[in-house]
Amino acid sequence: QYIDEEYLECDVQFGGVDQRKIFVFAEEYLPKLGYKKRGHLMNKMVGGLTGNKMSSSDPNSKMDLLDSSKQVEKKLKNAFCEEGNIEMNPILEFIKTVLIPINELSSGKETFKISRPEKYGGDTIYESYESLEKAFASKEIHPSDLKKSAADAFNALLDPIRKEFESPERQELLKKAYPSN
Repeated sequence: QYIDEEYLECDVQFGGVDQRKIFVFAEEYLPKLGYKKRGHLMNKMVGGLTGNKMSSSDPNSKMDLLDSSKQVEKKLKNAFCEEGNIEMNPILEFIKTVLIPINELSSGKETFKISRPEKYGGDTIYESYESLEKAFASKEIHPSDLKKSAADAFNALLDPIRKEFESPERQELLKKAYPSN
């Protein structure tokens, strides 16, 4: 797995902290074998959408950067999200560890917008994750509104990436990275 970064011609590899040993191995030994040194970024482990561990072998448990908008909506719609439950809630965890930090990087604000029809309270912007969590715990936010809002935010983030991967060069890269049998 450590040699993938050479043959995929990547400059930086991103993964969970569970990949630390592979990243350390690659940083230490690939330059000794004559390969260029790459950067490695790690993030904390995020639970899967189904309530279990996220797994690349279970496509419904994870979000993929190249999922279509419909796939994102379907995965989040089917994700475990019990009303008022903040202890085991993959949608809240995804918002907390992915969407809010990205929003904070781009806008400087730790906000999250819940979009819903006026008859259900209308759009609401939460100024912090804690205020969002509190509103969900007190059942001010319905799971379907949380899921749809997370899908909208993630799709807005992925749209430029999807656009980039429409090019023939990127399509060829995908074929090399994920050959079909």
